[in-house]
Amino acid sequence: MKVLVVGKGGREHALAWKIAQSFYVDKLFCFPGNAGIAKVAEIPDIGDDSVESLLNFALRESIDLTVVGPEDYLAKGIVDAFEAKGLRIFGVNKEAARLESSKAFAKEVMKAAKIPTAAYSTVTDFESGDKILKTSKYPVVLKADGLAAGKGVIICATYEEASSELSQMLGGKFKSAGAKVVIEEFLKGEELSLLLLTDGTNVKRLLFSQDHKALNDGDTGLNTGGMGAYTPVKSGTDELYEKVDRTVTQPLLNELKKRGINYRGILYIGLMVVDGEPFVLEYNVRFGDPETEPLMFMLISDIVPYFWAVSGKEGSQADKNGSLPLCTTLEALPELVWRSGYGMCVVLASGGYPEGYEKGKIILGLDSVDENCVVFHAGTKFDASGKIVTDGGRVLMVTSSGKNIAEAVENTYKNVERITFDKVYFRHDIAHREMERN
Repeated sequence: MKVLVVGKGGREHALAWKIAQSFYVDKLFCFPGNAGIAKVAEIPDIGDDSVESLLNFALRESIDLTVVGPEDYLAKGIVDAFEAKGLRIFGVNKEAARLESSKAFAKEVMKAAKIPTAAYSTVTDFESGDKILKTSKYPVVLKADGLAAGKGVIICATYEEASSELSQMLGGKFKSAGAKVVIEEFLKGEELSLLLLTDGTNVKRLLFSQDHKALNDGDTGLNTGGMGAYTPVKSGTDELYEKVDRTVTQPLLNELKKRGINYRGILYIGLMVVDGEPFVLEYNVRFGDPETEPLMFMLISDIVPYFWAVSGKEGSQADKNGSLPLCTTLEALPELVWRSGYGMCVVLASGGYPEGYEKGKIILGLDSVDENCVVFHAGTKFDASGKIVTDGGRVLMVTSSGKNIAEAVENTYKNVERITFDKVYFRHDIAHREMERN
């Protein structure tokens, strides 16, 4: 089977790394890719990263399955474009992608489905928003409605801070993504991520994981795309999962069906667990980053049959040809199988991230990590001399495991210390909640 992965970050490296191990895959492409992905997949010369160029490549190369990583491609309608040409593609369609591309739409859906979430208001002008802020209880959460690369959520401790931030957001801080802002009640509890594979009716769960979005140790500082993650989470019990399935997942899928939305792909549920009760913070319509890195690292099952089943659509070119051995449904597949113990990753970022940072810094020590450690690349590229250099804010995801969380932390940070580049920055306390529990 020929598979194409779309994207260039740590999430896509982790997905490509896992897909490359599949029994069913004999040719793997990834575009745009990065220096790390180039070790597990071929980076084709497509020209540009438009949906049209990717579609033409998939048709020309007779790609059997395309797996989409980034949310912006989904919001642009890459799935709709590929399916219109009879190609099989893993990801949600443009209408379903609104769950992430519009936080106001997601809140509207949750309200209609009676899904537990924080109280909120949506504003498009400063005056009405400022009135709400004057009577709000603090801290309060401001969310840019559109896609903002994981940086559009701001927790404000005071009215003055919130008023200033609202003015900046509506004034173009996040460009068009901030033209509408959701003002949300702050929920205090433990934040968990739950990723689900779904065909719109059936669901296969991944392990609970925990992202660390704040820039600095102690969960302080600016919000980022994520500075590290681990899995599983001790508080992510079967009882909690059943509660989420009953009060969040099934009501959501039912509400989407009522609206004529066919949700097929990955469903990421960002949860805040308050006194044992799950509340939805956000939905993402793709694999989370950096949660994907430890999840793929810990997954034993071949992931490709699950992607194939979820992406199945009657009349697709692959089904008509009948040339592939994977003709099954998600319901017929077994539950995913996982390694024992814990997996975790620590993000190595460029100094200055998530604001201004420099690129082109030579990365040293990539070959010095242990054999049980995988360094997933996010913002990297080859320079003119063939050296691997930094090419983004989040640069590397150093990923390892252990029989318990303490061992996983020790193994991961031991390898973190072996890699360096000018102005490298990372958190020193990833998985601190789990360490405290143990």
